[in-house]
Amino acid sequence: MQQVNGDTGRLKSEADEPGWEVDPDDDWGVAVVATVGRQLKLRREAKGMRAAEFGVAVGYGEDMVYKIEGGKRIPQLEFLDRADEVLGAGGLISAMKEDVARVRYPKKVREIAKLEAQAIEIALYSNHNVHGLLQTQEHMRALFDAWLPAYSDEEAEGMVAARMARRSIYERSPAPTLSFVQEEVTLRRPVGGRMVWRRQLERLLELGQMRNVSIQVMPTDCEEHFGTGGLIEVLKFPDGTAVGRSEGAFNGRPVSDPKQLRILDLRYGMIRAQALTPRESRAFIEQMLGET
Repeated sequence: MQQVNGDTGRLKSEADEPGWEVDPDDDWGVAVVATVGRQLKLRREAKGMRAAEFGVAVGYGEDMVYKIEGGKRIPQLEFLDRADEVLGAGGLISAMKEDVARVRYPKKVREIAKLEAQAIEIALYSNHNVHGLLQTQEHMRALFDAWLPAYSDEEAEGMVAARMARRSIYERSPAPTLSFVQEEVTLRRPVGGRMVWRRQLERLLELGQMRNVSIQVMPTDCEEHFGTGGLIEVLKFPDGTAVGRSEGAFNGRPVSDPKQLRILDLRYGMIRAQALTPRESRAFIEQMLGET
């Protein structure tokens, strides 16, 4: 049965899948996509299928097939499943989905996600925006749409997808301990409009109900504030090591030296002490939600 783009009867083209170009500076990503492309081409030719014929079978235009086989485009995971079926690969093509899924996310994001996946304790203080791990998809899009200079649709789609993938941290078992402190102003800014804002506040209340998640609000009227140095992140791992960074310390670079980490721990601990308790913060967010 021919796979087409929605109800239009068109085979998919690049315009239908923005944000799936390969980053030429990502050596590992380039290698993965090139390997997948070669395997697809070899199996298609062994099957005796022309690129156009294969494209019709999987719902893609001939030009898209050539670009995927040539390592110029990152294939969608659904494409790999369909290609596996059409080419009779017995699951070997589908088995490449995990690496392909990781390729789409920028190298920097992959490195962050890898650390988050290993951490048993994560402490986060945000003073500019709601932290990425707390954002709804609509909130993310609104933030990226407001960025200057403007991101292209493809760039924005890629960043949203990468940030959404990091939310798998909430599904980990055993679950890590997650502590968030958010400046009040980040919760009062109606990013994306009233409905998007309401959904973001609701998301905070949902996550705050998880036993391993603590969300605290730092009131704007706090006279003495130890968070004026900006964002703080500290990740601690099972072997006792840790890594952290802060906009206002060590030139914003990630650090792992115990002496430097103690400074970040001290600052974060003082910020938590100044913030509303998790219970008070929940009541505060509920009140804000009722006012929207």
